[in-house]
Amino acid sequence: MKKACPPTCVSPSSRRNHFLKPALGLALSLALAPAIAQTPAQLKIATVVWIGYGPFYVAEALDLYKKYNLKVSLQVFNDPALIPAAISSGAVDGGMLTYDQVVGQVAAGRNMKVVMPIDYSNGGDAIVADASISKVTDFKGKKVGYNPLSPSDFLLSYALKINGLGEKDISPVSMTPEAVPAAMASGQLPIGVTYEPSLSQILSQGGGKKFKVVFSSKDAPGLIADVLVFDDKVIKAKPAEITGIMKAYLDGLAYMKAKPDEANKIIGKFMGVSAVEVKEQLSGVYNIPKAEMPKAFLPAKETTSYYASGEIIAQLLKAKGQITTIPATEATFDASLVKALK
Repeated sequence: MKKACPPTCVSPSSRRNHFLKPALGLALSLALAPAIAQTPAQLKIATVVWIGYGPFYVAEALDLYKKYNLKVSLQVFNDPALIPAAISSGAVDGGMLTYDQVVGQVAAGRNMKVVMPIDYSNGGDAIVADASISKVTDFKGKKVGYNPLSPSDFLLSYALKINGLGEKDISPVSMTPEAVPAAMASGQLPIGVTYEPSLSQILSQGGGKKFKVVFSSKDAPGLIADVLVFDDKVIKAKPAEITGIMKAYLDGLAYMKAKPDEANKIIGKFMGVSAVEVKEQLSGVYNIPKAEMPKAFLPAKETTSYYASGEIIAQLLKAKGQITTIPATEATFDASLVKALK
């Protein structure tokens, strides 16, 4: 793009412009300044198709970032496990991850931090099985399809552990969450782990009688938490921009509450499902309002606190050999921007 000549420079084709009176030159500078100041900062944020990110989808569709002088582009990933690398490389400015991913990244020495809690899954992530399986202990010796090193993997590991089983007791089949519905429909996979909208696709098969939920995130509230994440360098360099993104999220959430029907249509269009399906899927997730956000960063026994859920997550990840050391909880987040929102 050709760089515009600022008011103080002299264009080669009209050098006589430098004889303009100073007052006129000042007036021109003042006239152009607002246009320069209002140029929106452009940021790319990685995401996946997940019902809990609905407020961000609404914010993008209605350009709610505009009043914060931002132009935010959501970059959709089919595999959430690829997002951390995109953040580290600078391919995106930040991303939406699950908290267990953040714990794993920090344990590996990467300086990624949660700046804002988004939601926690309340049934939107689940382990589904065919009619022959009624409980987690029935998984022993069976094929289980799930995406390794993802929220699905973590939910499965937690369910197995509290039922006295481990990964060695099942036959793992690696696949993305989106591939699980077709694999189960074919009859080759009796058990699958996925999240919305793939979860509803599975449960609707056979008139809703073919598959059922055996274990879900509702059985461990707050354990699968979605968070907004940036590298620490970006947090220090762009606090105002990140704050704008957070405020746009809250604006999107407010719109969802004020105009649910319109919001459901917007979210459905982004996710590729109907507004009716959006309404159903929203029951499986809890979006965190501003007043409750600070609680996630405070020590507590409830798994809605990163101190409690982080300890469970880290122990599971270490037991599976995914991390060698457990990071300090404080190293996984930066609560300063949420505190500033107040």
